[in-house]
Amino acid sequence: MSEALDAADPAGSARPADARPYDALLLLSFGGPEGPDDVVPFLENVTRGRGIPRERLAEVGEHYFLFGGVSPINAQCRTLLDALRKDFAEQGVDLPVYWGNRNWAPYLTDTLREMTRDGRRRVLTFATSAYASYSGCRQYRENLAEAIAALEGEGLRPPRVDKLRHFFNHPGFIEPMADGVVAALETLPAQVREGAHLAFTTHSIPTAAADTSGPPQDHGPGGAYVAQHLEVARLVAADVAERTGADRPWQLVYQSRSGPPRVPWLEPDICDHLETLHADGAPAAVMVPIGFVSDHMEVLYDLDTEATAKAASLGLPVARSATVGADPRFTAAVRELVLERAATERGERPERCAVGSLGPSHDVCPVDCCRGRTAKPAAAGADSPYA
Repeated sequence: MSEALDAADPAGSARPADARPYDALLLLSFGGPEGPDDVVPFLENVTRGRGIPRERLAEVGEHYFLFGGVSPINAQCRTLLDALRKDFAEQGVDLPVYWGNRNWAPYLTDTLREMTRDGRRRVLTFATSAYASYSGCRQYRENLAEAIAALEGEGLRPPRVDKLRHFFNHPGFIEPMADGVVAALETLPAQVREGAHLAFTTHSIPTAAADTSGPPQDHGPGGAYVAQHLEVARLVAADVAERTGADRPWQLVYQSRSGPPRVPWLEPDICDHLETLHADGAPAAVMVPIGFVSDHMEVLYDLDTEATAKAASLGLPVARSATVGADPRFTAAVRELVLERAATERGERPERCAVGSLGPSHDVCPVDCCRGRTAKPAAAGADSPYA
């Protein structure tokens, strides 16, 4: 990371950092229930328009009920929100940080209404999804457009909203993830540690959505979702090998599939992969949730509960590495991305920090980037009606 962004004056206080033309940062996340009575209404928000009966949603909600009906994601967003505000204050970034969710309180529209009434005119958005895909990027942009349109319908003048670029290959994301793998390896029995395989996990999505993720290419659809995850897995595995002195076999696998069986989704599933590892004689495995910023429900249930139980039934020792959460390097990375984008908007040419072979992602999503099944307005892109 750039040392210049962490510089402090001799008195110990940070030199002011220029965030112009932006006057606020919006932390935008998925949201989750915070009690048993919230579970079905939350799932209705997530699945709105799909015609899924409440009885089926109650069945799906059993994962949440195992944890008292509470998803940890909101608490983790509060922790990240506090960490960002602290980092900004310490580093002289005079930018208020707000928080809004797509599917639960605090709702995005309510937060944008608050920002509008506070007089914010240029807002940067940090979405807690590192990769290109419809559900991980385009849908957030559609939700922003819907919220803006709703406020305009109320006679308000909402701010212009831009979105920070994808951060999957920023060192502030890669380094904490590698730390987590090294720490997880240490929890395995010594006799199996050196031969442990790494299973890099992320949310499965329909293969059609994976194929159209990212900007369309000259030769066909995007395919960025898988390519970006493979790059992160390679970078983390290489970092771990350098620090432990041992190359370990690794594979990108998937979890949390939710679609009908007839629709192809990305495979293999983590539980199927654990069966394969056991059959092939692997001594142990570390599950590395590179697709998730924090330990929310997909991590707590699909990995810590379901996949861990599968490994136990096989007699395969497993450990699960930590997500980045509010690691100081990650919050510093968000700050760097904010200041980088602000400098770009001012016509400067700042350093664009990224590691690996893919380079820094685009600032403005091109037309038809991560396109969905139906065309909807999306903010913060080249085709945005709100640019």
